[in-house]
Amino acid sequence: MSTIRKMIQDKFREMRMHDYLRDTVKDAGYSHSETTKTPMGTKVALHVTRPGLVIGRKGSGIRAITETLGTEYELKNPQITVKEIQTPELSPSVMCNRMAAHIERGTAFRRATMWTLKQVMENGALGVQITISGKLRGDRSAFEKHTAGILPRAGHHADQIVEEDIAHVQTPMGLIGVRIRIAKKDRVEKEFDLSGGPAAPKAAPADAPEGDAKGGTDPDAGADTSGDAGADAGDAAAGTDGGVAEPGAEVVEVDGAKVEVVKAPGDRDGASSESEAIAIEEERMKSIETHDEAEEAAK
Repeated sequence: MSTIRKMIQDKFREMRMHDYLRDTVKDAGYSHSETTKTPMGTKVALHVTRPGLVIGRKGSGIRAITETLGTEYELKNPQITVKEIQTPELSPSVMCNRMAAHIERGTAFRRATMWTLKQVMENGALGVQITISGKLRGDRSAFEKHTAGILPRAGHHADQIVEEDIAHVQTPMGLIGVRIRIAKKDRVEKEFDLSGGPAAPKAAPADAPEGDAKGGTDPDAGADTSGDAGADAGDAAAGTDGGVAEPGAEVVEVDGAKVEVVKAPGDRDGASSESEAIAIEEERMKSIETHDEAEEAAK
């Protein structure tokens, strides 16, 4: 098999696996996955908003995902790590799924768009652009673009700080596509200082202690014990395959296999699932006034 053909097959398998995970753990707020091949198998990191729903009752969910990834997608000895997203509002995939769910439940697309723009910008995004297209109002297809903040369209900055994703929703009028692009502040590179000012003076070296100067200290008193402490910490944080577990990871055992769960710091929205979070958002969304409602009120 040629290198190009193998590369195409690998990318096609990754695309199918992404669609499978997106449908399977949709209610857990799936964002994206990272696959890393190791000598012991394949590590798969799932980034979601609610890790508990991925594991399932008594590990049933994670067991089914592991079996499917090994059989249908030919991953060698898949080892799954579930990571909680710290700020779901800055994930284009999560916001695409939420906006598509709002439209599917009957919310006006402009109200859902304004609410999504508000949520993304309030959580520290540099800029956001939402494009919605399809059968929006009638038989003829149309599209609308809504932008807030600063969003690079092309070039190096667009490649570095902008993430995007697409979701589709089937309505009685036809298919609607939602595309969200988010520019993140934490990925902006710091500018170089080209002022050419004088460099700061270097600090003078500290004087040696009197005991060291006279050689009267015990040679064993300053022995470095950090090596033993580091070894003990490394053994305690060792992963299931001899690797080092991530800081803050909680290990859950499922059928003899250990699954790492990395939870994000901070408080959550209080919802137990994405469906419940979407229902809560719909109540808050009623405060958003669309352009059509403003025109009706003016009349």
